Amino acid sequence: MKQFLSVSDVPDINALIAKAAAHKAAPFASSHLGQHKMVINLFFNSSLRTRMSTEKAARQLGADVITYDASGGWGIEFEDGTIMNANTAEHVREAAGVLSQYCDVLCVRSFPTLTDKEADYADRIMKAFVKYASVPVVSMESATRHPLQSLTDCLTISEHRRTARPKVVLTWAPHPRRLPQCVANSFAEWMQAWGEVDLTIANPEGFDLAPAFAPKSIVSHNQAEAFAGADFIYAKNWSAYDDYGATADLPDWIIDEQKMALTNDAFFMHCLPVRRNMVVSDAVIDSPNSLVLQQANNRTWAAQAVLGSML
Repeated sequence: MKQFLSVSDVPDINALIAKAAAHKAAPFASSHLGQHKMVINLFFNSSLRTRMSTEKAARQLGADVITYDASGGWGIEFEDGTIMNANTAEHVREAAGVLSQYCDVLCVRSFPTLTDKEADYADRIMKAFVKYASVPVVSMESATRHPLQSLTDCLTISEHRRTARPKVVLTWAPHPRRLPQCVANSFAEWMQAWGEVDLTIANPEGFDLAPAFAPKSIVSHNQAEAFAGADFIYAKNWSAYDDYGATADLPDWIIDEQKMALTNDAFFMHCLPVRRNMVVSDAVIDSPNSLVLQQANNRTWAAQAVLGSML
Protein backbone atom coordinates (compact mmCIF):
# COMPACT_ATOMS: atom_id res chain seq x y z
CA MET A 1 0.00 0.00 0.00
CA LYS A 2 1.22 3.49 -0.89
CA GLN A 3 -1.39 5.15 1.30
CA PHE A 4 -4.02 4.17 3.85
CA LEU A 5 -6.92 6.62 3.76
CA SER A 6 -9.96 4.40 3.28
CA VAL A 7 -11.01 0.85 2.56
CA SER A 8 -10.47 1.51 -1.16
CA ASP A 9 -6.71 1.50 -0.49
CA VAL A 10 -6.87 -2.12 0.73
CA PRO A 11 -6.67 -4.72 -2.03
CA ASP A 12 -7.70 -7.60 0.27
CA ILE A 13 -9.43 -6.87 3.60
CA ASN A 14 -9.17 -10.45 4.86
CA ALA A 15 -5.45 -10.55 4.09
CA LEU A 16 -4.94 -7.36 6.11
CA ILE A 17 -7.02 -8.78 8.98
CA ALA A 18 -4.85 -11.90 8.85
CA LYS A 19 -1.71 -9.74 9.06
CA ALA A 20 -3.11 -7.96 12.11
CA ALA A 21 -3.90 -11.30 13.74
CA ALA A 22 -0.38 -12.54 12.98
CA HIS A 23 1.16 -9.48 14.61
CA LYS A 24 -1.08 -10.03 17.62
CA ALA A 25 0.13 -13.61 17.95
CA ALA A 26 3.81 -12.64 17.54
CA PRO A 27 4.25 -8.88 18.15
CA PHE A 28 8.00 -8.76 17.44
CA ALA A 29 8.27 -11.34 14.66
CA SER A 30 8.49 -8.57 12.04
CA SER A 31 10.71 -6.20 14.02
CA HIS A 32 13.21 -6.21 11.14
CA LEU A 33 10.78 -4.29 8.90
CA GLY A 34 11.30 -1.01 10.71
CA GLN A 35 15.02 -1.18 11.35
CA HIS A 36 16.64 2.16 10.49
CA LYS A 37 13.19 3.51 9.55
CA MET A 38 11.33 6.53 10.95
CA VAL A 39 7.57 6.98 11.42
CA ILE A 40 6.23 10.49 12.07
CA ASN A 41 2.83 10.90 13.70
CA LEU A 42 1.33 14.35 13.07
CA PHE A 43 -1.71 15.26 15.18
CA PHE A 44 -4.02 18.17 14.39
CA ASN A 45 -6.28 17.07 17.24
CA SER A 46 -5.63 15.16 20.43
CA SER A 47 -5.72 11.40 20.82
CA LEU A 48 -5.22 8.66 23.40
CA ARG A 49 -5.71 5.23 21.78
CA THR A 50 -4.67 6.29 18.28
CA ARG A 51 -1.46 7.90 19.48
CA MET A 52 -0.41 5.16 21.88
CA SER A 53 -1.36 2.23 19.66
CA THR A 54 0.31 3.66 16.55
CA GLU A 55 3.51 4.45 18.44
CA LYS A 56 3.53 0.99 19.98
CA ALA A 57 2.91 -0.66 16.61
CA ALA A 58 5.76 1.23 14.95
CA ARG A 59 8.19 0.36 17.75
CA GLN A 60 7.25 -3.31 17.67
CA LEU A 61 8.15 -3.24 13.98
CA GLY A 62 11.57 -1.92 14.97
CA ALA A 63 10.98 1.66 13.75
CA ASP A 64 11.75 4.90 15.53
CA VAL A 65 8.83 7.27 16.11
CA ILE A 66 8.44 11.03 16.32
CA THR A 67 5.06 12.36 17.41
CA TYR A 68 4.25 16.04 16.85
CA ASP A 69 1.23 17.99 18.09
CA ALA A 70 0.38 20.36 15.25
CA SER A 71 -2.74 21.72 16.94
CA GLY A 72 -0.78 24.27 18.96
CA GLY A 73 0.96 27.42 17.80
CA TRP A 74 2.50 26.19 14.53
CA GLY A 75 -0.14 27.04 11.95
CA ILE A 76 -0.03 25.35 8.54
CA GLU A 77 -1.62 26.99 5.50
CA PHE A 78 -3.60 24.71 3.17
CA GLU A 79 -4.95 27.19 0.60
CA ASP A 80 -2.93 27.93 -2.52
CA GLY A 81 -2.38 31.55 -3.51
CA THR A 82 -2.92 32.84 0.02
CA ILE A 83 -1.00 35.90 1.17
CA MET A 84 0.39 34.44 4.37
CA ASN A 85 0.33 37.56 6.51
CA ALA A 86 -1.87 36.15 9.29
CA ASN A 87 -1.54 33.23 11.71
CA THR A 88 -0.18 30.46 9.49
CA ALA A 89 3.59 30.08 9.56
CA GLU A 90 4.21 27.51 6.84
CA HIS A 91 2.49 26.19 3.75
CA VAL A 92 1.60 22.50 3.54
CA ARG A 93 3.70 22.25 0.35
CA GLU A 94 6.84 22.88 2.38
CA ALA A 95 5.65 21.15 5.54
CA ALA A 96 4.82 17.90 3.75
CA GLY A 97 8.01 18.08 1.71
CA VAL A 98 10.19 18.63 4.75
CA LEU A 99 8.52 15.95 6.86
CA SER A 100 8.91 13.47 4.00
CA GLN A 101 12.67 13.93 4.23
CA TYR A 102 12.58 13.09 7.93
CA CYS A 103 10.53 9.86 7.78
CA ASP A 104 9.62 6.75 5.83
CA VAL A 105 5.91 6.80 6.71
CA LEU A 106 3.88 9.89 7.60
CA CYS A 107 0.79 9.36 9.77
CA VAL A 108 -1.69 12.26 9.98
CA ARG A 109 -4.73 12.87 12.16
CA SER A 110 -7.12 15.73 11.39
CA PHE A 111 -10.63 16.69 12.46
CA PRO A 112 -13.70 18.30 10.86
CA THR A 113 -14.99 21.76 11.70
CA LEU A 114 -18.61 20.52 11.83
CA THR A 115 -19.61 23.93 10.47
CA ASP A 116 -18.72 23.69 6.77
CA LYS A 117 -19.87 20.40 5.24
CA GLU A 118 -18.38 21.07 1.83
CA ALA A 119 -14.96 21.89 3.26
CA ASP A 120 -14.98 18.99 5.71
CA TYR A 121 -16.00 16.42 3.11
CA ALA A 122 -13.31 17.74 0.77
CA ASP A 123 -10.88 16.38 3.43
CA ARG A 124 -8.37 19.06 2.47
CA ILE A 125 -5.81 18.42 5.24
CA MET A 126 -5.40 14.73 4.52
CA LYS A 127 -5.49 15.17 0.76
CA ALA A 128 -2.91 17.96 0.91
CA PHE A 129 -0.42 15.77 2.76
CA VAL A 130 -1.01 12.93 0.32
CA LYS A 131 -0.48 15.32 -2.60
CA TYR A 132 2.71 16.95 -1.34
CA ALA A 133 4.36 14.17 0.69
CA SER A 134 6.85 11.91 -1.05
CA VAL A 135 6.39 9.03 1.44
CA PRO A 136 3.35 6.84 2.19
CA VAL A 137 0.62 8.58 4.21
CA VAL A 138 -1.52 6.84 6.83
CA SER A 139 -4.77 8.37 8.04
CA MET A 140 -5.06 8.22 11.81
CA GLU A 141 -8.49 9.83 11.29
CA SER A 142 -9.59 12.48 8.84
CA ALA A 143 -12.55 14.82 8.60
CA THR A 144 -14.64 12.00 7.10
CA ARG A 145 -13.11 8.61 7.98
CA HIS A 146 -11.20 6.62 10.62
CA PRO A 147 -9.81 3.61 8.72
CA LEU A 148 -7.49 2.34 11.47
CA GLN A 149 -10.48 2.06 13.79
CA SER A 150 -12.49 0.26 11.12
CA LEU A 151 -9.75 -2.28 10.46
CA THR A 152 -9.64 -2.81 14.22
CA ASP A 153 -13.38 -3.42 14.21
CA CYS A 154 -13.10 -5.98 11.41
CA LEU A 155 -10.44 -7.83 13.39
CA THR A 156 -12.55 -7.74 16.56
CA ILE A 157 -15.67 -9.03 14.80
CA SER A 158 -13.69 -11.76 13.03
CA GLU A 159 -12.34 -12.95 16.40
CA HIS A 160 -15.71 -13.10 18.15
CA ARG A 161 -18.32 -13.97 15.53
CA ARG A 162 -20.29 -17.12 16.23
CA THR A 163 -21.73 -17.44 12.73
CA ALA A 164 -20.21 -17.11 9.28
CA ARG A 165 -22.30 -14.02 8.52
CA PRO A 166 -23.33 -12.19 11.70
CA LYS A 167 -25.87 -9.39 11.91
CA VAL A 168 -24.06 -6.18 12.88
CA VAL A 169 -25.92 -3.07 13.99
CA LEU A 170 -24.29 0.35 14.04
CA THR A 171 -26.47 2.42 16.35
CA TRP A 172 -26.55 6.13 17.06
CA ALA A 173 -26.35 6.92 20.76
CA PRO A 174 -26.77 10.10 22.83
CA HIS A 175 -23.82 12.36 23.63
CA PRO A 176 -23.49 15.78 25.32
CA ARG A 177 -21.23 17.10 22.55
CA ARG A 178 -21.60 17.16 18.80
CA LEU A 179 -19.27 14.63 17.24
CA PRO A 180 -18.17 14.00 13.63
CA GLN A 181 -19.41 11.24 11.38
CA CYS A 182 -15.87 9.85 10.82
CA VAL A 183 -16.07 6.61 12.81
CA ALA A 184 -19.61 5.84 11.68
CA ASN A 185 -18.83 6.63 8.02
CA SER A 186 -15.76 4.46 8.05
CA PHE A 187 -17.38 1.56 9.93
CA ALA A 188 -20.28 1.49 7.47
CA GLU A 189 -17.92 1.68 4.50
CA TRP A 190 -15.68 -1.14 5.74
CA MET A 191 -18.52 -3.47 6.76
CA GLN A 192 -20.10 -3.17 3.32
CA ALA A 193 -16.80 -3.61 1.49
CA TRP A 194 -15.83 -6.56 3.70
CA GLY A 195 -19.01 -8.35 2.69
CA GLU A 196 -18.96 -10.88 5.54
CA VAL A 197 -21.63 -9.30 7.76
CA ASP A 198 -25.20 -8.12 7.38
CA LEU A 199 -25.12 -4.44 8.36
CA THR A 200 -28.00 -2.38 9.70
CA ILE A 201 -27.61 1.26 10.75
CA ALA A 202 -30.02 2.50 13.40
CA ASN A 203 -30.33 6.24 13.90
CA PRO A 204 -33.01 8.83 14.64
CA GLU A 205 -34.75 10.75 11.88
CA GLY A 206 -32.47 13.51 10.69
CA PHE A 207 -29.26 11.66 11.51
CA ASP A 208 -28.76 9.56 8.39
CA LEU A 209 -25.15 9.39 7.28
CA ALA A 210 -24.08 10.65 3.86
CA PRO A 211 -25.65 8.43 1.15
CA ALA A 212 -22.17 7.50 -0.10
CA PHE A 213 -21.57 5.70 3.20
CA ALA A 214 -25.07 4.50 4.12
CA PRO A 215 -27.62 3.79 1.41
CA LYS A 216 -31.20 4.02 2.66
CA SER A 217 -31.67 0.27 2.21
CA ILE A 218 -29.60 -0.48 5.35
CA VAL A 219 -30.92 2.36 7.56
CA SER A 220 -33.59 1.95 10.24
CA HIS A 221 -35.08 4.70 12.37
CA ASN A 222 -36.48 2.15 14.82
CA GLN A 223 -33.73 1.10 17.23
CA ALA A 224 -35.66 -1.77 18.81
CA GLU A 225 -36.49 -3.32 15.44
CA ALA A 226 -32.89 -2.98 14.31
CA PHE A 227 -31.60 -4.73 17.45
CA ALA A 228 -33.78 -7.81 16.93
CA GLY A 229 -31.56 -10.85 16.34
CA ALA A 230 -28.33 -8.82 16.19
CA ASP A 231 -25.00 -10.50 16.91
CA PHE A 232 -22.98 -7.29 17.38
CA ILE A 233 -24.13 -3.88 18.57
CA TYR A 234 -21.71 -1.05 17.73
CA ALA A 235 -22.66 2.19 19.49
CA LYS A 236 -21.45 5.59 18.31
CA ASN A 237 -22.75 9.12 18.37
CA TRP A 238 -22.52 11.38 15.35
CA SER A 239 -23.90 14.80 14.52
CA ALA A 240 -26.26 15.32 11.60
CA TYR A 241 -25.05 15.24 8.02
CA ASP A 242 -28.03 16.98 6.37
CA ASP A 243 -28.45 19.71 9.02
CA TYR A 244 -24.70 19.67 9.26
CA GLY A 245 -23.26 19.48 12.75
CA ALA A 246 -26.63 19.52 14.51
CA THR A 247 -27.22 17.27 17.49
CA ALA A 248 -30.23 16.29 19.58
CA ASP A 249 -31.11 15.37 23.15
CA LEU A 250 -32.56 11.86 22.74
CA PRO A 251 -31.83 9.93 25.96
CA ASP A 252 -34.10 7.06 24.87
CA TRP A 253 -31.41 5.99 22.39
CA ILE A 254 -29.09 4.81 25.19
CA ILE A 255 -27.96 1.18 24.92
CA ASP A 256 -29.19 -0.61 28.02
CA GLU A 257 -30.00 -4.14 29.20
CA GLN A 258 -33.56 -4.03 27.88
CA LYS A 259 -32.39 -3.25 24.36
CA MET A 260 -29.57 -5.80 24.46
CA ALA A 261 -32.16 -8.40 25.48
CA LEU A 262 -33.71 -7.97 22.03
CA THR A 263 -30.52 -9.23 20.38
CA ASN A 264 -29.06 -12.66 19.79
CA ASP A 265 -26.96 -12.36 22.97
CA ALA A 266 -25.01 -9.73 21.07
CA PHE A 267 -21.55 -8.42 21.80
CA PHE A 268 -21.30 -4.72 22.59
CA MET A 269 -18.70 -2.59 20.80
CA HIS A 270 -17.61 1.04 21.07
CA CYS A 271 -14.44 2.77 19.84
CA LEU A 272 -13.94 4.68 23.14
CA PRO A 273 -13.89 7.06 24.91
CA VAL A 274 -17.46 6.44 26.01
CA ARG A 275 -19.84 8.40 28.23
CA ARG A 276 -21.18 5.84 30.70
CA ASN A 277 -24.89 5.91 31.45
CA MET A 278 -25.45 8.27 28.55
CA VAL A 279 -24.23 6.28 25.54
CA VAL A 280 -24.38 2.92 27.31
CA SER A 281 -25.42 1.70 30.74
CA ASP A 282 -22.90 0.36 33.23
CA ALA A 283 -24.62 -3.02 33.11
CA VAL A 284 -23.98 -3.37 29.37
CA ILE A 285 -20.44 -2.04 29.15
CA ASP A 286 -19.36 -4.05 32.20
CA SER A 287 -21.01 -7.27 31.00
CA PRO A 288 -19.07 -10.32 29.72
CA ASN A 289 -20.33 -9.46 26.21
CA SER A 290 -18.61 -6.08 26.17
CA LEU A 291 -15.67 -5.98 23.75
CA VAL A 292 -14.55 -2.39 24.27
CA LEU A 293 -11.20 -3.30 25.85
CA GLN A 294 -10.53 -5.98 23.27
CA GLN A 295 -11.21 -3.39 20.55
CA ALA A 296 -8.79 -0.95 22.17
CA ASN A 297 -6.13 -3.67 22.32
CA ASN A 298 -6.69 -4.49 18.65
CA ARG A 299 -5.87 -0.91 17.68
CA THR A 300 -2.18 -1.84 18.01
CA TRP A 301 -2.41 -4.85 15.72
CA ALA A 302 -4.40 -2.98 13.08
CA ALA A 303 -1.81 -0.20 13.04
CA GLN A 304 1.00 -2.75 12.95
CA ALA A 305 -0.56 -4.49 9.94
CA VAL A 306 -0.83 -1.20 8.03
CA LEU A 307 2.62 0.12 8.96
CA GLY A 308 4.20 -3.28 8.36
CA SER A 309 2.68 -3.46 4.89
CA MET A 310 4.20 -0.08 4.03
CA LEU A 311 7.59 -0.63 5.63
